[in-house]
Amino acid sequence: MNKIILAAAASSVLLLAGCAATDTETASKVDALTNKVDELSQKVDSLSSEVQKNQATSKSAQEEATRANERINNIAQSYTK
Repeated sequence: MNKIILAAAASSVLLLAGCAATDTETASKVDALTNKVDELSQKVDSLSSEVQKNQATSKSAQEEATRANERINNIAQSYTK
């Protein structure tokens, strides 16, 4: 009975040791993917900033167009026959 428990313990230790060992190829792939994720995160932040700037610019242009249309409408109303 003790031999079976000892054999099971030894095999579980070897199995866990095998799972804990990292392969250098796998580690390098993980590092490459981490770098790509970081790069893409920076690009997303940059694009998000550009979108916010463009939204502000388009809102300003829309407000200016509305004011211009109101001025044109007021001028047109003053020239009624």
